[in-house]
Amino acid sequence: MSGTVLEALDRVVEQYGDRPALKNKHGGSWQTLTWRQYVDQSHQVAKGYMALGLEAGRGVSIIGYNRPKWFMADIGGILAGGVPAGIYTTCAPEQCQYITGHCRAQIAVVENADQLAKFKEIWGELSELKAIVMMDGSDEADNVYSWDELLEKGASVSDEDLQARKDAQKEDDLCTLIYTSGTTGPPKAVMMSHKNFTWTGKALVDHVGGFGPEDQILSYLPLSHVAEQLLSIHMPMQMGGCTWCLQDLLKLGDTLREVRPAFFLGVPRVWEKIQAKIVAAAAQNSGLKKKIGVWAKGVGLRAGYADQRGEAKPFFYGLANKLVFSKVKDLLGLDRCKLAVSSTAPIGKDTLEFFLSLGIPLFEVYGMSECTGPSTICTPRKYKTGAAGYALPGTELRIAEDGEVCMRGPHVFKGYFANEEATAETLTEDGWLLSGDIGVIDDDGFLKITDRKKELIITAGGKNIAPTLIEGTIKSVPAIGQAVVIGDRRKFLSALIALDPERLETTLQEMGLPAGTSMEDASNDEKVQKYVLDAVTEVLTGFSRVEQVRKVTVLPRELAEENGELTPTMKLKRKIITENWADQIEAMYQG
Repeated sequence: MSGTVLEALDRVVEQYGDRPALKNKHGGSWQTLTWRQYVDQSHQVAKGYMALGLEAGRGVSIIGYNRPKWFMADIGGILAGGVPAGIYTTCAPEQCQYITGHCRAQIAVVENADQLAKFKEIWGELSELKAIVMMDGSDEADNVYSWDELLEKGASVSDEDLQARKDAQKEDDLCTLIYTSGTTGPPKAVMMSHKNFTWTGKALVDHVGGFGPEDQILSYLPLSHVAEQLLSIHMPMQMGGCTWCLQDLLKLGDTLREVRPAFFLGVPRVWEKIQAKIVAAAAQNSGLKKKIGVWAKGVGLRAGYADQRGEAKPFFYGLANKLVFSKVKDLLGLDRCKLAVSSTAPIGKDTLEFFLSLGIPLFEVYGMSECTGPSTICTPRKYKTGAAGYALPGTELRIAEDGEVCMRGPHVFKGYFANEEATAETLTEDGWLLSGDIGVIDDDGFLKITDRKKELIITAGGKNIAPTLIEGTIKSVPAIGQAVVIGDRRKFLSALIALDPERLETTLQEMGLPAGTSMEDASNDEKVQKYVLDAVTEVLTGFSRVEQVRKVTVLPRELAEENGELTPTMKLKRKIITENWADQIEAMYQG
């Protein structure tokens, strides 16, 4: 059974209406909304949107942190027949303008005065935007409404008019837009249907098993991301669980211990930070306590791999669990976690084995926005460390002749909104989604990603970044001839920069370097390095925080075809470039 999101809401209220659905910390204490309150208030939001002029099929852009009002802004938009489109809180005004304009949004919902300021700056360019709603605070500007004013406006809309909007929606209709960066050009809008969310949410709940209304979920990743929407909005509708909202990532550790979630999705960087803290704490141990920890980890690692092979755990596993593993899980808040997941970016095997040695196997999930998040899955019943999982039951997975990973099933998107060309490049006529990744499937059905066909950068924090856009902007600096953005699996972006040889002498004179200075000598000069970094920082001002380049290396020569770094048509060969300049790249990430 799939159906619409609206039908899923009706079922969860009927079954679990008086149970907790959302928790949010306010004034130091957790405030609770039941499923009935959550859904009722979402209906009021929907009526408010309609009163402000939202038409069926038109966009509702949302920018804010994880909180019940974000959930209700999203669900309210769907109830009213609108199309929610999340915007990352770090987006610059220009990016807010693009998304809001592209989805033809008639309503924008913003977190507070700071986010409102971005929209005031661009409102003149958004001819279709009728109103802005603030989650917090108020403003005297025309057509800007507080949250309470939105709800008051909704009183003028009848239940019958709202019901007509709901009745018109079918499971294959467009439900939500997820904006995801491609390798070139502006971000693409992934069209998610009602069925994409309801089918995928139920498939995960049913296949993993053991989830129910008693379970807790922690929402902390940006709600603009498809994975967070699936895990904290749509999966709970299928199980009746309660989602706790976290807005301050600095409090993730403490909140994990409070919530003790049933499942937890961490991007690689989150798991790496947890690993670092555990290692630092263990370093303070001495004597017998330290020896027990080392012994237990050895037992845990052997047990983890034995479990994957279907073999019995080592004899002393129970003792190691009692002395070490159970205590670590309690300290982390993972003692009730049935599924600890790593996704959105590749994760190092050393981190996987570290947690495996502590009795906390990390189950990798592979997918993309275009398949509602997951395409493969690992569960405690079936997993391999270092493998990206097997096909989610009910879906298909295959490797094309050129090695590209392809997916098909009810989880695959409808296409890119207002972009038929990109849709045709990504979605075949018979429904296969072309991932852009290269991989292999082993005899047990497990997928392993070996390379990336596309040039998309995925940072250690799971952010998708199109390097070509950034590189093109960097090369607008007159002194710069070539630029290669680095950042895949990294904490931040850096760049390899080659000065323009045609402007080299002029550039160096402007910096006070003597005439005749070679490109190699210039690359080692601190004034040159500072000049280039300052220029790059200035030209990228309009990009979001995660798209900023924090370090640069000025190369001693141009990138060249004879070195394998460029194609005959002068396109970058990224793999060769990163191999040729590996030492310089690593130096930018030291410390």
